[in-house]
Amino acid sequence: MTFIASSVPPRVRIGVIGAGHLGKIHLRLLRDLPGCELTGFYDLNEAVRQQVSQALEIPVFSSAEALIAASDAVDIVTPTLSHSLYAHLALDAGKHIFIEKPVTHTLAEAEALAARIHTLGLVGQVGHVERYNPAFLAVRDRELKPMFIEGHRLAPYNPRGTDVPVVLDLMIHDLDIVASLVDSPVASVSASGVAVVSDSPDIANARIVFENGCVANLTASRISLKTMRRLRLFQRNSYVALDFYTKEAEILQLADAPSGPTSLEIQTDTQRKYLTLDKPTPPEVNAIGAELADFVAAIQTGQPVRVPISDGVRALAMAERVLAEISF
Repeated sequence: MTFIASSVPPRVRIGVIGAGHLGKIHLRLLRDLPGCELTGFYDLNEAVRQQVSQALEIPVFSSAEALIAASDAVDIVTPTLSHSLYAHLALDAGKHIFIEKPVTHTLAEAEALAARIHTLGLVGQVGHVERYNPAFLAVRDRELKPMFIEGHRLAPYNPRGTDVPVVLDLMIHDLDIVASLVDSPVASVSASGVAVVSDSPDIANARIVFENGCVANLTASRISLKTMRRLRLFQRNSYVALDFYTKEAEILQLADAPSGPTSLEIQTDTQRKYLTLDKPTPPEVNAIGAELADFVAAIQTGQPVRVPISDGVRALAMAERVLAEISF
C-alpha cells in the first residue's frame, strides 16, 4: 500500500497573552483562522480570565508559562511594559512570537529581542497593523518614492493607551509606514508636544528629515474631537493620498498623454501634461486577521514575515528620537 504525504501544513497552536480590548479581538480572529489552533489565553487579571473564558468559550490558563508550554507560538497583546518579559519567556521555550506595537518599552529591550530572535531562528512579527490596511495595500505595489510626507493621526480621548506617550500610542503607526517607504537613514528630527490630560504628551508634531532629502511632517493627537488617519505622499509626477480610517486611496498622476475621462490638461510655456485621478480598489480584508494569517503562514512555510522584529526596532528608534526632542 502506498501512502501519499499530505501537502497541507500542520496547524499552528497559538496562545494569546493579554485579554484586554485588543486581546479579545485577536482571540476571536485566531479562533476561526485557517491553519491555526487556538490553544487558549492567559491574562494577569483573574477576573478578566474568568469573564473572557466564559464569554468567548475559550480555554484559560492559570499562568503564562503553562500557556507557552502548550503552544507552538505566542501572541503577546499586553501593556507595552510587559512585552519584553513575555517575549523572552516564549523564546526561552523555543516558541515563535507575535508582539503588538510598540515592540517593547525601550529601544535597548527591542534590540536585544531582535538579536535573540535572529540567533534562535524563530519567527518574530510586530503588530504594525496599518501595513495591512486596505488603503495601504491598494498602493503598496505602485512605485512609491516620496520626497515629502504629511501625516495626521487624530483620535478622541480614550484612557486606554495613555500608559505611553501619544508618539508610542498613535504616531508610531505612521513612523513605521514612513520608514517602510523611505529607504534612507534619518538625518535629523525636530519635534514638539504637550501633555494635556495625562502625564506624557497627548499631542505631538515631528519633522523628520532623511538623508535622501525626504521630509516627513507627522502630527498625532489623542484629544481630538474627530478621528483622522491620513497620510499624503508627494513625489515626482504624482501625489498619493491614503485615508487609513475610511480605507481609501487616491493617486494623482502627471503624464505626457491623457489616460481616461478624468484627465486634466495642464499647459505650461514649454510643455503639455495631463493630470489623471486614479482610485485603486482597496482589497476587502480584515487588517488584524491578515497580519495574524501572515504570522501563521510564516511559521508553516519558513517565508519571512512582512513586519519582522527589526522593523519594530526601527519604528521604536524613530519614536525615541522624536520623544527626545519633546520637553514635558
